Amino acid sequence: MQVLIRENNVEQGLRLLKKKLQREGLFREMKLRRNFEKPSERRKREKSEAIRRLRKVQRKRMEREGF
Repeated sequence: MQVLIRENNVEQGLRLLKKKLQREGLFREMKLRRNFEKPSERRKREKSEAIRRLRKVQRKRMEREGF
C-alpha cells in the first residue's frame, strides 16, 4: 500500500493511510487475531455478521421502494 505525501504534510498522509487500512479491514482483522477464536465461535460470528449484512441490504431496499 502506498500513500503520497504532498507538501510535506505528514499528518494528512497518516489520515489517508488510516482510511485506506480501515477500508481494507486490517484493523478489524488485527483485533480478531489478538486472541484465539474457536472454530465454532468463528462460524457463529460469521453467520451473525452475514445476517446483519442481509438485514441492512433489505432495510435499504425497503427504503428505496418506499415501504
